[in-house]
Amino acid sequence: MSRLAQAHGAVNLGQGFPEGLEPPALISALADAALAGPHQYPSMMGTPALREAVAAHECRYWKNAVRPDEVMVTSGATEALAACLFGLIEPGDEVILFEPLYDSYLPIIRRAGGVPRLVRLLPPDWGIDREALAAMFGPKTKLVVLNSPTNPCGKVWNADDLAFLAGLLEAHDSLAVCDEVYEHLSYDGHAHIPLMSLPGMRARCAKVGSAGKIFSLTGWKVGWVVAEAPLLAPIAKAHQFLTFTTSPTLQAAVARGLDDAGDYIDSLPAVLTARRDRLAAGLKAAGLAPLPCFGSYFLSADFRPLGFAGDDRDFCRTITEQAGVAAIPVSAFFDGNGPDHYARFCFAKTDQAIDEAMSRLKAFFAKG
Repeated sequence: MSRLAQAHGAVNLGQGFPEGLEPPALISALADAALAGPHQYPSMMGTPALREAVAAHECRYWKNAVRPDEVMVTSGATEALAACLFGLIEPGDEVILFEPLYDSYLPIIRRAGGVPRLVRLLPPDWGIDREALAAMFGPKTKLVVLNSPTNPCGKVWNADDLAFLAGLLEAHDSLAVCDEVYEHLSYDGHAHIPLMSLPGMRARCAKVGSAGKIFSLTGWKVGWVVAEAPLLAPIAKAHQFLTFTTSPTLQAAVARGLDDAGDYIDSLPAVLTARRDRLAAGLKAAGLAPLPCFGSYFLSADFRPLGFAGDDRDFCRTITEQAGVAAIPVSAFFDGNGPDHYARFCFAKTDQAIDEAMSRLKAFFAKG
């Protein structure tokens, strides 16, 4: 969709990278680190400064008493996910996931020899069918992949649903890989709760974080895994043969940010709430029906009120090529036979980009 957007000069609300939110102080910190060095391989596990900063961040925001030696730095969160899944899955292990889901999960699990077991979240509020979830657990269940706040549907798991999941993990002696890259991006009072923070879950969870999402610097590709030593050891062995290590200058800047940029982290949800609401109002004005969104960068919308005749792939191609606005078909986040009447729009864009995109959509659909 991004290539199609470029070809047609479309406003790209498909790809999930933020615009106009980069913190200048952190970019200056990167410049200082680049001049100061060093420029050789840092430790495979990450620089001491960044591991200490991540551990302090876990304690400060989530009350998780994490030690620096329980942190491993990776080249982005997708590499962290790959290290977790390759390190923990043996051929034949079953892995429970929730649809719609981030698109890297299934290819990695299948390459590791795992067997995906998919539980569908139910629109429009993306609720959980607890009976369906419990039925997925069995003697071969190795782990659950939990993404909250969720890409693409903006769901934030609440305390009751997390407690229910925690009970199933304990009952079946299973693990959880927790993709929490949007941990600071929840809205409307829907507080993020790390699964790791629940009673009995500390030793069962590997938590994935992302500097790119925390600081709106997705091109930096700095992520991490937080886990107790017995769980982190096999993950680290996989990481060793994936990217091995990450730029020391980037790690230095991110460590500085985690230590000093609390005001930026705390202010970002309000900024993105305003952008989400701006996008939702524009979509409504154009004739679409936005779904609830309580976290992440993404808002899904039902285009059936427009009377559009095709499916979501047809819709997204049409608005990219003919209206000049790019979005992502939500069915792409299902492993087949997903709902085909929703499109996902990214609201982590400038007000000008959102306004221009909504003006184009409104004008296009007004023509009939």
